[in-house]
Amino acid sequence: MENLESPAKAGSFSPWDYVVFILMLVVSAAIGVYYAFAQRGQRSSRDFLVGGRNMTAVPVALSLTASFMSAITVLGTPVEVYCYGASFVLTCLSFVLMVGISSELFLPIFYRLGITSTYELLYTGLVIYAPALALNQVTGIDLWGAVISTGVVCTFYCTLGGLKAVVWTDVFQVLIMLAGFLAVIIQAVVVQGGFSVIINDSAQGGRINLWDFDPSPLRRHTFWTILIGGTFIWTSAYGTNQAQVQRYVSCRSLFHAKMSLYVNLLSLWAINLCSVFCGLCLYSVYKNCDPWMAQKVSSQDQLMPYLVLDILRDYPGLPGLFVAAAYSGTLSTVSSSVNALAAVTVADLIRPYLSLSEQQLSWASKGLSIFYGAVCIGMAGLASLLGGLLQAAISIVGTIGGPLLGLFTLGILFPSANSKGGLAGLVIGLVMSLWVCIGSQIYHPLPESTRPLALETRDCNFSVAENWTYSTQTENITSAQQDQPLERWPFLADKWYSLSYLYFCPMGTLVTVVVGLTVSLLSGGRQLKLEPGLTVIKEDLTCYKLYKMLKKKAYADKLDLVGKKEKK
Repeated sequence: MENLESPAKAGSFSPWDYVVFILMLVVSAAIGVYYAFAQRGQRSSRDFLVGGRNMTAVPVALSLTASFMSAITVLGTPVEVYCYGASFVLTCLSFVLMVGISSELFLPIFYRLGITSTYELLYTGLVIYAPALALNQVTGIDLWGAVISTGVVCTFYCTLGGLKAVVWTDVFQVLIMLAGFLAVIIQAVVVQGGFSVIINDSAQGGRINLWDFDPSPLRRHTFWTILIGGTFIWTSAYGTNQAQVQRYVSCRSLFHAKMSLYVNLLSLWAINLCSVFCGLCLYSVYKNCDPWMAQKVSSQDQLMPYLVLDILRDYPGLPGLFVAAAYSGTLSTVSSSVNALAAVTVADLIRPYLSLSEQQLSWASKGLSIFYGAVCIGMAGLASLLGGLLQAAISIVGTIGGPLLGLFTLGILFPSANSKGGLAGLVIGLVMSLWVCIGSQIYHPLPESTRPLALETRDCNFSVAENWTYSTQTENITSAQQDQPLERWPFLADKWYSLSYLYFCPMGTLVTVVVGLTVSLLSGGRQLKLEPGLTVIKEDLTCYKLYKMLKKKAYADKLDLVGKKEKK
């Protein structure tokens, strides 16, 4: 095998790689066909959109994981570790807080009401196109063939099988994602000579940078930005997102719904740890010759596919397994969005205004799945025109979760909140979060805030005899500044716009809650009379249930003791 520190020319797919990739698509479609026949007698919209509300915890848990562990996780997290270090693994701690908050505060309300509509953002075109572009330029897999096949397969099994098909396909796709990660990790460990070599290389390169307790909100990643910002971001995803709420409601009991979140925590940890370690493997292999700087790839998003073809090219089928893992993430995210968008449309726009039978609503749901699948493919076409704005668009979409989390927090935790306060808080929160997000795209944070780690090319075979070290964001910042005729305002550019991107969501949430409460109280919110069950009650809390159970047991033990004394 060639010296891996001097990257070879990017490889291409072998026939066996295509077989593995196509097999993944075929199995996903077959699950939809199976549930289409298995549910022939179940024709209501309830069966199609929430699986008849009889799902169990484990498949729903894996589906929860798959819904947000997209191809961006498979391709992007390792590159994040490669460029900035392994501090991203601290997200595992924010997962713990997210599960506790979501299961105790948000989930009981949605499950009790049995609603299938909160909200959903149509960002799936970006999720389809971004990995397709990265894999196309490295592996040679046809770009639009991958985009269209992804959209068609998702639409096919969503339309035929409904939520049950989506959930069980997600289970299969999570297993494929883990298998793809493990294939890369095992081979990288073999090539590099053991786990200890990878860890030592990463430590010497500054990639084991976990315990940075700098409280500055301007620092891109510290212990506090990841813990606090990550908790808000993931709570907005798991506590209020339409795709997740739909899965909670599909469970056969509140206990199964809560258990699905806790089991989901384990699968989140597994995928996050695998993706972070893949980033360390990526650095260990290319620590002395970065393929991006050596111009073997055109963007850093292509580093993981490049590594796979580099270290697994002697094993036909395994590169295909990793690509299948990346596209499994895309399929799970897109199918969740398609099914959720159909649920929203039926619940909010069709059922309240049209008198349709359950069978007619079921057919409407299937028709909407086809429509939204086509829209997702069209959005992927639009994403191809965005060019350098792709990352900016994803960042802007992410900032919307904070104000929406604030809106749901207002409604669930504060009985005095009214519609005027909610609307005012949401608008102001969106304005603030979009302001700082867009500003950060125009005025890039300073290097002392982002602190990119060094990448080297000393072992690369350049045409000029020059060895040099490069910092991962210098070129981007310099070119961006050269393109800007605008004057850099010190406070806005170096303070406000340099706020860590992980704090966009908490800021939007807090602004929404504070403004919403203030307006509500000023507009007569205290006089509201709420229907029971619309806010959190103590009976919803697991800790209260444990307290009642222990109290009951203690009382029973006391009665037994008194009875024994009386007998004596």
